[in-house]
Amino acid sequence: MSEQTAAADFAALLRELKDRSGLSYGVLAKRLHMSTSTLHRYCNGDAVPADYAPVERLARLCKARSEELVELHRRWVLADAVRGRKPAAVAGTPSVEEGADTGPGEAAAADAPPAEEPSAAPVGPTITSPVQEAPEAGTTDPAPSRRRTRTAVLAGIAVAAVAAGVTFAVGLPGGGGSDGDAGAGRQRPVGAAGVTAEESTTASASPTSSSSASPSTSAKEKSPTRTPAGSAPAGAPDGEKQKGGVPVTVQADPYAWESPCSQRYLADQPVSEMKPPPVEEGAAAWVAAHGAVSSGQQYLRVTVQGAGPETVVIDGLTVRVAGKRAPLAWNDYAMAYPGVGCGGGVQTRAFAVGLDSARPSLAPEPGNDDFPFKVSESDPEVYYITASVSSYDVDWYLELKWSSGDRSGTLTVDDQGRPFRTSGNKGRPAYEFPIGGDGWVPEGTTKLE
Repeated sequence: MSEQTAAADFAALLRELKDRSGLSYGVLAKRLHMSTSTLHRYCNGDAVPADYAPVERLARLCKARSEELVELHRRWVLADAVRGRKPAAVAGTPSVEEGADTGPGEAAAADAPPAEEPSAAPVGPTITSPVQEAPEAGTTDPAPSRRRTRTAVLAGIAVAAVAAGVTFAVGLPGGGGSDGDAGAGRQRPVGAAGVTAEESTTASASPTSSSSASPSTSAKEKSPTRTPAGSAPAGAPDGEKQKGGVPVTVQADPYAWESPCSQRYLADQPVSEMKPPPVEEGAAAWVAAHGAVSSGQQYLRVTVQGAGPETVVIDGLTVRVAGKRAPLAWNDYAMAYPGVGCGGGVQTRAFAVGLDSARPSLAPEPGNDDFPFKVSESDPEVYYITASVSSYDVDWYLELKWSSGDRSGTLTVDDQGRPFRTSGNKGRPAYEFPIGGDGWVPEGTTKLE
């Protein structure tokens, strides 16, 4: 699906909801705290919001039904996924590897003086090609300088590959705790988007094949543009482009709110130094500014989408505990304003997990189906996970298992390379922020008119 088509489909439904509400752009923009021109661009398809939170608030102001909220979210995911996607390279364009052994470029490399070889290449054993090509009839054996250049290039490639593998193989931060499910000593590549990849391929024709982690796959998987990992070089046949790569992308939002009424944070700062409650899209910055931790429960939104046209089966999500300690002795801050009503979130694939359990596991909320589910590039899935805790301060993450044809693998879902963190809040001083007030006050003391 092209960027223009996805944006147009998203804008069409947004515009339908707006027109049905009978409210003007000016009225809606004022209630959403955004400019009229920005809202107009969203509804015309000229721009796609970077965050889903303002889209959901707009839809709720327009009295969207549950099924419309789900469809709007699906269209936003598609439009966001193709935002700024560059066109594919023209088929048949030779890659660097394809042109490395032919043409005048090779002769130039062979004739280059030794001083132009990479000076930073580490000293080590010489790596040469295992197959020595025989010279063609009527030609002479390649010059010694050509063989030396090829040897140096191969050595540099091998060293770079090893260095890349070491760079991305880092351990999961444990947060100072320990647990039987923490997977001590386990190494995994860390992804910038909160997702890391470990793929295993089982070839039906080869009974001796085995599972292994792929550092190169992990490096591409961490791209914030959600580019499919393991893409083939330009000019590769269509059937080869996804072969050997992770066919699914995952995006985790640990600062989503089911509703402001249910969201609370613990912070180790006095009331006088705390900023007012943020709106949902500002929650990440607010949490970072105060060093806050989700209090009592954490609402996690996980968006899963295929990286290509083939269908990928999501076999399940497993909860892993990386650390468990006594709950934090910090102040508890409620995000809701006293007296303001709150609506429920969209619950299409909703799960709950109790982190106090010795072995926490996801369970579907009433009325929701359990795994497995299917995804593709045009049919994403969104999972909402409510993690509750009362007796501990818990570091945790998720493992998403997928399969596609004869391939399968596991993606580690976390908070940009760190585990999610949720702490109990029993007995902690709780505070609220009155509308029109100038500071936090003890919870329950605000007088409502």
